[in-house]
Amino acid sequence: MTPAISMAYLFSAIMFILALSGLSKHETAKRGNYYGMVGMAVAIIATILSVQEGNYGLIAIAMAVGAVIGIFFAARVEMTQMPQLVAMLHSFVGLAAVIIGFNGYLQGAPSNELMGAVIKHDPVHNVELYLGIFIGAITLTGSIVAFGKLNGMISGKPMMIPGRHMLNLAIIILSVVGLIIFTPAHYSTQSTIILLVMTVLALFLGVHLVAAIGGADMPVVVSMLNSYSGWAAAATGFMLSNDLLITTGALVGSSGAILSYIMCKAMNRSFFSVILGGFGGDSSVADDSEIEGEVKPIEIDETVEMLKDADSVVIVPGYGMAVATAQNAVADLTSKLRKAGKEVRFAIHPVAGRLPGHMNVLLAEANVPYDIVLEMDEINDDFPETDVVIVIGANDIVNPDALDKPNSPIAGMPVLEIWKAKQTIVMKRSMGSGYSGVENPLFYKDNNRMLFGDAKDSVSKLVAGLD
Repeated sequence: MTPAISMAYLFSAIMFILALSGLSKHETAKRGNYYGMVGMAVAIIATILSVQEGNYGLIAIAMAVGAVIGIFFAARVEMTQMPQLVAMLHSFVGLAAVIIGFNGYLQGAPSNELMGAVIKHDPVHNVELYLGIFIGAITLTGSIVAFGKLNGMISGKPMMIPGRHMLNLAIIILSVVGLIIFTPAHYSTQSTIILLVMTVLALFLGVHLVAAIGGADMPVVVSMLNSYSGWAAAATGFMLSNDLLITTGALVGSSGAILSYIMCKAMNRSFFSVILGGFGGDSSVADDSEIEGEVKPIEIDETVEMLKDADSVVIVPGYGMAVATAQNAVADLTSKLRKAGKEVRFAIHPVAGRLPGHMNVLLAEANVPYDIVLEMDEINDDFPETDVVIVIGANDIVNPDALDKPNSPIAGMPVLEIWKAKQTIVMKRSMGSGYSGVENPLFYKDNNRMLFGDAKDSVSKLVAGLD
């Protein structure tokens, strides 16, 4: 590697670090994206120039095709479909790791000779390609299953196979045994079979791990798959002796793991139970007792009057806002209320939506001011002094059972304690339950009203009523 290429890789690595730093805050997120794009552009150009004997024509064609496909989907994908898109992109990283791993293995094959011929492989290289293929295969199929769950093609309920943990353990043990045998191996029929068997086991493990996780934990799963894709990229970097790919993969892998841990903590979930089990998988502990109280619907005119009388308003967005694409209407409502002298703030739960930061991105897209968008820990203590809380398409993240019922599937999950406000209004299409499949007693409380209908239509009518 020439000094110029090394310096270009170092520059790209610094840009990627700055990108991650920028993405940690709303105010600097756009700048962080620019850093990432510049770093990736430099990395691609440097990598192409580092190829000593390459078919640049084929590389140009591949890049052009990839760019067209990327631009096409970026322009067409709705914000509600971003989690699915991210999951699918993770599968591409896994597929690339598997292909590169097998390519690295087959490079040791003797030309025009039988598979049984013996060619010495470097043991360190064998470990690198074995782990790269293993992690890549899990990422590939796990991401595809996550895509199917998020897109509604696969049921969001956890698939609970009897003895599933023992099955996972058996696959891991077999893979480790395969690694021990494969590491010192020569290129041979036996080593090829070991590699193929491990790949099939890893592909199945990816499916099984994610299929066993329910819809409520999918934001954590997407984040964890992001981590897997990073480690797969790092393993690929070792196979290719590419320092930048190793650095980038380590950054993505570690940041994804840290984010997953933070989200698990926000949900009071064990990190390992999410990865190995599934949310609410044991239905036997669910509390089926009837909820006291009755649902009290409210109309648009009554809601408008309630907002006019309020001095402080908190808006809690959920996935329903994303589905209804109501973020711009919500931004208009916010602007209208603030012009009327109301204090308006947003309360964001760490796992609202189907992707980490999903609600933040939607609100930023609608140009909602960053300074009024607050995290759960920043605003939970303020609800008793809040006049009106408006919930737009959220459910589990405002469910009192998380704190009140130890037998609930969501027991222990920190939630937005909006029922402590003077008045709450929940916008929903119906009385359907959230991802966890449990009813929400908030809907039956004396200080709550249900505004049924499409969120975008309802919010637009509220804006019109405030004129």
